[in-house]
Amino acid sequence: MSFFENEKITTGQTEAAAAAEGVDVAVIRQGINDGTIVIPCNPSHKGLKPMAIGKGLRTKVSASIGLDSKDSTVAGELEKLQTALAAGTDAIMDLSITGDMDGARRAILSASPVPVGTLPLYQTVAEASQKYGSALKMTPEQMLEVIERQASDGVDFMALHCATTFETIERAKNEGRIDPLVSYGGSHIIGWMVHHKKENPLYENYDRILEIAKKYSVTLSLADGMRPGCLADSLDGAQVQELILLGELVDRARKAGVQIMIKGPGHMPLNHIKDTITLQKSLCKGAPYFVFGPLLTDLAVGYDHINAAIGGAISSWYGAEFLCYVTPAEHIGNPDVSQVRQGVIAARIAAQAGDLAKGLPAAVRWDLDMSNARRDLNWTEQIRLALDPEHAEYIRKTRNEGEIPTCAMCGKFCAMKIIAEHLNCEKHSC
Repeated sequence: MSFFENEKITTGQTEAAAAAEGVDVAVIRQGINDGTIVIPCNPSHKGLKPMAIGKGLRTKVSASIGLDSKDSTVAGELEKLQTALAAGTDAIMDLSITGDMDGARRAILSASPVPVGTLPLYQTVAEASQKYGSALKMTPEQMLEVIERQASDGVDFMALHCATTFETIERAKNEGRIDPLVSYGGSHIIGWMVHHKKENPLYENYDRILEIAKKYSVTLSLADGMRPGCLADSLDGAQVQELILLGELVDRARKAGVQIMIKGPGHMPLNHIKDTITLQKSLCKGAPYFVFGPLLTDLAVGYDHINAAIGGAISSWYGAEFLCYVTPAEHIGNPDVSQVRQGVIAARIAAQAGDLAKGLPAAVRWDLDMSNARRDLNWTEQIRLALDPEHAEYIRKTRNEGEIPTCAMCGKFCAMKIIAEHLNCEKHSC
């Protein structure tokens, strides 16, 4: 079924997305109809600049913010939002789990020109805990109500654990995992299922979720509740079993006229990246892949933004189209404003490296322009072209001028001190 026949994506949105990518609008249109490209664009999100994610396009980056402790404030999260936007994020996820979650989400939507995603189960869990004293008392109707509430507010894409079923739980038990469950949303839905001895309500009510998504033009981002939380559990049976079911849910979403992408695992050894992405692309019929990192070692505590940048670059090269940033605070705390910036920049470096490996023309041109600026010793242009011009300018201004080798004849910088000292100015590039 064509998305354009249902008028869920307008000509203006596809044209804007194509212009931002520097590709023909026909590329975007065909990708959307094939399901290999999505444009998360809820009409209720005012001021949104349409952005496409998918095959053949620039790898995108998402930054996660949200109320996560009793000390969190809406103002503080809006500061993180502005920091992430200034650093160049392509999307935002509001993962609030406490406080005025409705107020935070609406403020973020109002202030964000990029697509905003959520994980509705987080709010359902928090509200059930506040109302009943336990998240186990949440009901399927409450889950669906929160999904629709967030959709009506203007949320552009939603992460949902619809494929975490009793079958995948049983398989995980038999696998003997080192770290059985690490997904916050997945853990709560599995706890609910085991306690009530009932199947996953997000799976059983998937058709109703599709109806809500279609009504509000929300893009689904189906997440893996059984994602491995350490390298030793990567590509086990539970992960693959869930991926098979995710592929079936992709088919159902496309038949219903709902845009869909898949959110992938966060921990895997480097040699599993290609296999993981190949499996996802095959089983999920080319749906865009939104990967969390991934992290290639479990030892980089405090440096997981670097860890994730390595994994993200290789994942992008092999076909992932959307990178969820990871900050230095991953596993040990909640990120502050400076760590949000570090996470976005690290993920953007990964995205550019992956796009270069894929040979995307815009990425190649950008790097070539920098090469030319360096050859010409054009500092102003080098700073302008940098992924993080603000930091590049800071480093430029705080360098120790006395240690920079310069030519005695012209005073310009020379790459090697021996050139400056032993060759006359007319015989080298300065």
